[in-house]
Amino acid sequence: MSRSEHPNLILATCILASSLAFVDGSVTNVALPAIGKSLSASSAELQWVINAYLLPLSALLLLGGAAGDRYGRARLLVGGTVLFAVASVGCALAPNLVILLIARGLQGVGAAILMPNSLAILGATFTGGARGRATGIWASMGAVMAAIGPVLGGWLIDTVGWRAIFLINLPLAAGAIALALLYVKDSRDSDKAMLDWTGGALATAALGALTWGLTIGSGPQGWTSPAIAAIAVGAAILLVFLWVQKIKREHAMMPLALFGSASFIGLTVLTLFLYGALGALMVLLPYFLIKIADFTGTQAGSALLPVAIILTLASPLMGQLAGRIGPRWPLTIGPLVVAVGFALMLRMGADANYWTDVLPAILVISIGMSGAVAPLTTAVLGSVDSRHTGSASGFNSAIARTGGLIATALLGSVLGAEGTMLISGFHIAAIACAIACLASAATAFALIRPARA
Repeated sequence: MSRSEHPNLILATCILASSLAFVDGSVTNVALPAIGKSLSASSAELQWVINAYLLPLSALLLLGGAAGDRYGRARLLVGGTVLFAVASVGCALAPNLVILLIARGLQGVGAAILMPNSLAILGATFTGGARGRATGIWASMGAVMAAIGPVLGGWLIDTVGWRAIFLINLPLAAGAIALALLYVKDSRDSDKAMLDWTGGALATAALGALTWGLTIGSGPQGWTSPAIAAIAVGAAILLVFLWVQKIKREHAMMPLALFGSASFIGLTVLTLFLYGALGALMVLLPYFLIKIADFTGTQAGSALLPVAIILTLASPLMGQLAGRIGPRWPLTIGPLVVAVGFALMLRMGADANYWTDVLPAILVISIGMSGAVAPLTTAVLGSVDSRHTGSASGFNSAIARTGGLIATALLGSVLGAEGTMLISGFHIAAIACAIACLASAATAFALIRPARA
């Protein structure tokens, strides 16, 4: 059932807007070798091309949703989309790495604003079964766009240049803005408490310091005093953030009441490890295939296409299965299968063949992820009481991005290697990702309990 006269156009608006974040989150990974060569960027600097985007997205996702509740969801959706489009132009025209990183950071801020508000608009537009159908279409189209992005981006890199990948955001943004202004009625909660700006600033500072320290430590400098000091500062700021959240209680950006559930704690740890491994895969595999196996940008971008296809086709079925048997076993078995897929990546070398070496590992990883993604969403919503479902869902999304942020920060030694050292570093990273997936499975088995009524 819909509360709007134009439900399909509103759904299209939300899909176009959120596609900006889905596409940009995947297409830039394929461009890393070309960006490094064009701007003479070191391995640590290449990591920041990814992390400058993920950092504000991870830290401000909850704040972006709360801002929409207070000031108007359609207004924030349009504002976030405009910011993302302007920042995309900045990325395309960046004369040097510093400007590129600033523009990438602004893209992350825009994504943190538009993503939660696109979902909130769907929730306000549809009710009952129609809401579930609309959300499912939104999620599946996001997966499709994330799959198309690297293929289109790889082709643009091969034919036009890496700067063109940021310009493909402009027609998506223009369509989303036009539809939002024409068909989306603004909604807000005027009684919503003031935003937790202090929490947002502390979360950003903590993640920034931790990411910087991990990036330095995993790079050529190693775990020297600057890296250790940055991590210590980040940990200290994180403790202050938790203290502020405790004081603000229900008005906090991250209500600590969420962690009264063992299942929610387990799901948070599982998400951090599993999406950290997936984030590392999305960065490392295209880079490895281009630098070592002599794949073109188009071929490297296409290598990850099965992930999105299988997720789109299998996730609804796994969601139904988890609804019948509960999420514990799917969330235990799924990461175990993903771990097997990472183990298969140890077969890849300088003469890697896509059909015999790359595809089998990607297929196994995709099947395992499809067993975990939909049950994870269901489990998160069922692990807390009804007052905290919005906060729990937003926090879990932020943790997924944080996992990718941390994983990318730890890839310095691999991205900075050449030849056989890059191959061995790639294999070590694959083993680490497999271990992270095993930890995810163990966490699910030990901590996840049946959903609350």
